[in-house]
Amino acid sequence: MITVKNNKSEIVVKDFSDRKIEYAFHDIDGTHSLIRDWPPVMSICLFDVIENGLPEDFDSPENAKRLISLAGTRILPETDDFCVKSAGLSALTQMEWAIRRSVQEGKIEVCCNQNTNAQIIERINNGEEYYDDLPETSEMNEMLKIQTPRLFKLYESVLNGYCRDKNLVEARENPEKFRVKGSCGFLEYLYENGVKNYFVTGAVVEKGMGMHEEVEALGYSIGKGELIEDIIGSTWTEKKPKDAVMKDLIKKLGISGENILVIGDGRAEIQAGVELSAVAISRLPESAEYQRELHKRLGTNVIVEDFTSKDFYNLFEVTE
Repeated sequence: MITVKNNKSEIVVKDFSDRKIEYAFHDIDGTHSLIRDWPPVMSICLFDVIENGLPEDFDSPENAKRLISLAGTRILPETDDFCVKSAGLSALTQMEWAIRRSVQEGKIEVCCNQNTNAQIIERINNGEEYYDDLPETSEMNEMLKIQTPRLFKLYESVLNGYCRDKNLVEARENPEKFRVKGSCGFLEYLYENGVKNYFVTGAVVEKGMGMHEEVEALGYSIGKGELIEDIIGSTWTEKKPKDAVMKDLIKKLGISGENILVIGDGRAEIQAGVELSAVAISRLPESAEYQRELHKRLGTNVIVEDFTSKDFYNLFEVTE
């Protein structure tokens, strides 16, 4: 059994009460895995939608190749900034934001309430993923239902061609290169002391494919009683924000949020952890100044560069 203790060190940015930890919910991308260099890919995909709308063949292989060649080649202020601010949100929410921005710019024609559209864009910018309280037209809802998953699949295709596929091959040979420093040791430390680890992601999870495949390539065993009990994520068509994923998991396990660690680098998982009264740990490099300040405002308890420091391990005490 592990107890997490508020040692008042410099990595503790918000006080928390000492408590026993039974479960840990971890984000994957940027928290433990470096396989997906997703921001430049998402930025160009979203930028292209805002600028050009969604022509009938926007998700063609030819367009994917074009976007792969453009990813990371220039600064895109609006969408680069959005990728920073929206890290951790459901990918379907991020895709919806770009489509709504394109509607706002007049590049996509659809019958909609422009005031509602503007409000939802702003709410997504502020990290919200629920806005059913706002009136929306059936035409807008139907268009989003069809086009958002198509855009999501295009983004994944561009991501695969830009970095994911080649990094996955290399990760199988040299997993340490694509793990956040200290990741494997920390997961093993929790596992060996009775904490059950769950991976929670906004990516699509299909056994033997995608994120599931990446986790295995990094050397993390998955399954009941293994290092990682399970990976829970999204589908191509159903938007399920991380707070909903975590709440469902807590209900399924019959546990209290107070006995959970939530570890991540995105706003969604940290905000969910705070709302669940868990101990929230943000894994952010020192260079991520905006994200560090944002996570402090969200109420994270601890901010670390990686999982190796003495101060970090001094937060934990192994108890009987």
